[in-house]
Amino acid sequence: MRWIYLSPHFDDAVLSCGGLIHAQARQGLTVEIWTLFGGAPPAGSLSDFARQIHALWGTGDGPQTVALRKEEDLAAAARLGVEVVHFDFLDCIYRRAPDGEPLYPQSVFVPPHPLDADLPAVMAAALDSELLAEDILVCPLALGGHVDHVLARTAIERLGRPLRYYADIPYLVNYPESLPAASAGLEREGFPLSEADLRAWQEAAAAYASQIDSLLKVEASLDQVLRDYWREQGGLSLWRPRRD
Repeated sequence: MRWIYLSPHFDDAVLSCGGLIHAQARQGLTVEIWTLFGGAPPAGSLSDFARQIHALWGTGDGPQTVALRKEEDLAAAARLGVEVVHFDFLDCIYRRAPDGEPLYPQSVFVPPHPLDADLPAVMAAALDSELLAEDILVCPLALGGHVDHVLARTAIERLGRPLRYYADIPYLVNYPESLPAASAGLEREGFPLSEADLRAWQEAAAAYASQIDSLLKVEASLDQVLRDYWREQGGLSLWRPRRD
């Protein structure tokens, strides 16, 4: 039996669940993080919007940026004691129409483009080919409406398997009003975490150095955000379908 944390991007599962991932690995459970949008665009193919985001991150061209983010992800996973799997679907900032026009030229907080309509089915098929019957899947709630998180949740739910859900950090902090709708029909399940699990979570999150400055819309450090969440939840929360 494996716990599979499904992460839209390289940092999402660790930022959202790193303390629980560490606790489970420490208990001897098999835990893996699977990142969906881990593909690299061709060199020199960035849109103006993607170039702006790369400038904010302080990274280079598409292949250089994805290689760096993979290195960050491996370092974070090593701190938590787990393995990672990287799928090669392109991040929304890199996806283009057949005529070359970017699908998301101005924002990532928009509904899926019509040309992405088949993407959840393709992603679901890729996931299904790698999953075992006993795997426990943990899926993002897609708080805040980031298009890749929405598509990832749609793909994972297409699998028709029992799921647990996590609250996407930083979007839980940036858009707290999105939690009730995203968790409708679900019940919270609490997991206590030790101070050592929190420290491992904070240190793993810090491995994503290219992302830190662009994550939060509140006047608090990421370390403080994770500590506050840990304290408020008594550890970490997942959500699952209500058991009536």
